[in-house]
Amino acid sequence: MSFQIVHHMATLDSSPNPPNSLKAIELCLKANAAIIEVDITPLANDDFLLVHDPELNSETTGEGKVGECLSDHAKTYKLKDRAGLASDHPPALLSEVVTAYLASPAQSRLQLDYKSVYPSTSDEYLRRLANIIEPLGDRVIVSSGADWHLRQLKRLAPWLDVGFDIGFYLDWRDTSWNPEPEHPPYQHGVYDYYDDHVFARSRLLPTDAYLAQRCEMLLNQVPSATIWYVSHHLLVRALQDGFNMATWLHQNNLKLDAWTLDAGNPIAVAHAAILKDAGVDLFTTNTPIELAQLLTE
Repeated sequence: MSFQIVHHMATLDSSPNPPNSLKAIELCLKANAAIIEVDITPLANDDFLLVHDPELNSETTGEGKVGECLSDHAKTYKLKDRAGLASDHPPALLSEVVTAYLASPAQSRLQLDYKSVYPSTSDEYLRRLANIIEPLGDRVIVSSGADWHLRQLKRLAPWLDVGFDIGFYLDWRDTSWNPEPEHPPYQHGVYDYYDDHVFARSRLLPTDAYLAQRCEMLLNQVPSATIWYVSHHLLVRALQDGFNMATWLHQNNLKLDAWTLDAGNPIAVAHAAILKDAGVDLFTTNTPIELAQLLTE
């Protein structure tokens, strides 16, 4: 295959294991997944918890903020399943994931989506992250929409691969959606993209030229990134406007990941075929087996 499949939150199609759980990761490793993506949020002391949201009760039986919880306490809780009920699985620690990777014969790559986006006056979390994952070397990539963290992380750990999610800066949203009001970008620009930059306030360029200019600006925000992570809705809309982001990134020696495309979603399935033909390198999905089959037919 000329593309790779990314197992979103360590999912494996109909597997009963909760997302981001250690058991889910171990099963993906046994399946020799190309790339396993999980979410990480810093704990109060010495590790990271594999959860997406900053509040413990969002995904576990715990209460309070993840950032105020100690790792020993976190392990006493249970992950919630997809129905919101308590499972038998304790939440996983990043150190446990590294141990599982080192013990596995699989060559799967690990993508860590760093969920703590707000700036900090201390580098403690980033130093901790680099120290925990250093044994994995080039098998790990840290992704984030927080370009400020990625730049500092690269300074602290020059060996580390980083990937940039551009969604805080450029997005496309259907008018029927109800996006979270606190999520940037906040401005619906004149080119029909969500973009808070001054370029989006007046239509002075053809749309494809506007998109190329914005991508060049974003490229300079994280010049060390090797992969961009971009919503499939934005990518398809850009193609309709005459701009192939995959081609543009390849010309700048970067790869493109399209997220999140699930086999049970007709729009996502249609978009996946379009984006495969457009040259997208990676597809993030909750249905990795079925989507891979669809894309290789």
